Amino acid sequence: MTIQDRIGDVTERIVKRSQDSRSRYLDRIGKAAEQGPQRSRLSCGNLAHGFAACGVSDKQALSGDVVPNLGIITSYNDMLSAHQPYETYPAMIREAAHEVGAVAQVAGGVPAMCDGVTQGQDGMELSLFSRDVIAMAAAVGLSHQMFDAAVFLGICDKIVPGLAIAALSFGHLPAVFVPAGPMKTGISNDDKAKVRQLYAEGKVGRDALLESESKAYHSPGTCTFYGTANSNQMLMEIMGLHMPGSSFINPGTPLRDALTREAAKRALAISALGNEYTPAGEIIDEKAIVNGVVGLHATGGSTNHTMHLVAIAATAGIKLTWDDISELSDVVPLLARVYPNGKADVNHFQAAGGLAFLIRELLSDGYLHQDVKTVYGTDLSGYTVEAKLDENGDILREDAPENSGDETVLAPLSKAFQPTGGLKMLSGNLGKAVIKVSAVAPERHVIEAPARVFHSQDAFLDAFNKKELKGDVAAVVRFQGPKAIGMPELHKLTPCLGILQDKGYKVALITDGRMSGASGKVPAAIHVTPEAENGGPIAKIRDGDMIRIDAVTGELTVLVDEQEFAARPVAVADLSEHQFGVGRDLFTAFRANVGTADSGAHVFGA
Repeated sequence: MTIQDRIGDVTERIVKRSQDSRSRYLDRIGKAAEQGPQRSRLSCGNLAHGFAACGVSDKQALSGDVVPNLGIITSYNDMLSAHQPYETYPAMIREAAHEVGAVAQVAGGVPAMCDGVTQGQDGMELSLFSRDVIAMAAAVGLSHQMFDAAVFLGICDKIVPGLAIAALSFGHLPAVFVPAGPMKTGISNDDKAKVRQLYAEGKVGRDALLESESKAYHSPGTCTFYGTANSNQMLMEIMGLHMPGSSFINPGTPLRDALTREAAKRALAISALGNEYTPAGEIIDEKAIVNGVVGLHATGGSTNHTMHLVAIAATAGIKLTWDDISELSDVVPLLARVYPNGKADVNHFQAAGGLAFLIRELLSDGYLHQDVKTVYGTDLSGYTVEAKLDENGDILREDAPENSGDETVLAPLSKAFQPTGGLKMLSGNLGKAVIKVSAVAPERHVIEAPARVFHSQDAFLDAFNKKELKGDVAAVVRFQGPKAIGMPELHKLTPCLGILQDKGYKVALITDGRMSGASGKVPAAIHVTPEAENGGPIAKIRDGDMIRIDAVTGELTVLVDEQEFAARPVAVADLSEHQFGVGRDLFTAFRANVGTADSGAHVFGA
């Protein structure tokens, strides 16, 4: 199927823009690949240290250059529900490697913070920066040069993007990403949201709220709403770094374990010591990046990926911009309704046909590039399948179902929920921003309301609790950007904004902070750049200024006389209390050197 014209045009524009940087990147990883197995260049002392803890047979195997060694980068911890299942994966992976005459070693661990635990707390100010720490920690593990391929164990918000950056930094190595799957369905996300709002209104107590939350987040596995974590899994599969059909299989099941063993064996098969050498840096090219953006729009995925995909692409020498993402949003239809964009969770999405159905639909009419490399060894058409077990416990793959199992959750192209994607870019005299429109009712896609300015989400909550917020309001929460305080997510605002909206007021949020994949029913212009700490126009807004958010035309404007607005001084904020505590003092260099939101908000330079 020929690619859609606009998608082809955007891809070609990215290719041309990236020509020099991509060429340099491919040259660099090509030279690394030409050097052959890295272990051959280690001294005897180096190598002896590298396999000192191995058994006799593994030591013998690693003494030469013929047997491949698989590096395991793990983000296991048993506090984070999505990552707790990874505790047993290294043993499984080592066993799978031995079955094919290879070796596997844990190369290193990376931190894995849970945004659900830090949400609304001081630790959330480390969340975005943890992505870059994860990339660097994974690089430390792989820097021993003991490995011929790597598997990356990670699921959640900053963890997969950080691992992807590391994998591409070592782009001469094959890389397979290994998910652990979502927890089984608990109470509905809609019921959970209702209890949160009742608590914010003072109608139920903390006991009822904790009971509700515990029924929603109740077991090992990824949270079941379609936030950044599950958007990560979609991206790794649609970009060809997962084994087909592996993203949304529940943990602790025979199929989940079989897919993990298969991923390990496949990573070894595509190493330079095998016959199907497929380095990660060649899989993630301009077409794969565009496929990731298309998948994000078609599923109404996380707004965080407007930064993460830019940063991932940059590591591979690819220059993706917000304009590219916006143009793709204009032509990609929305095919999924998963909370917060609908009532269903990812388990319902999987049961309705999942990524196999979605990818087939998008391929069928030229919304995705089919001619890409994948870890599976096929082009993207090899991902239009569901993974199952046969009677012997072996993996078999069947074609995606002809029809969606539930068209209210997963629609065919002929019944798309809307003709455009779930994300929209905004621009105007306040700079650039992102808005997630897939969960916002169409009648709220255009909002004009007077500004009420705050320098923290706690200040907003204080005004709400004092019942000062009456009538239409465009809540401006600034000095939340990466340079200011690390760009935390601001989900403590969501219930209160929802209450105001439910009273019939026109309500919007404008912030240089984040709202992530859980962005809900209130129109929110987030990731505003330039941020207030950099003297951006958001720092000039005053209480009472009329602000217009137009998610149809892509407009973010303060309706103030141009000359008057230009002459205003920028506000300043005392951020000293955000520089210490919960490790924030260790991230001073990150805040000082971080890039802008539209350039990926990373610390790795241009």
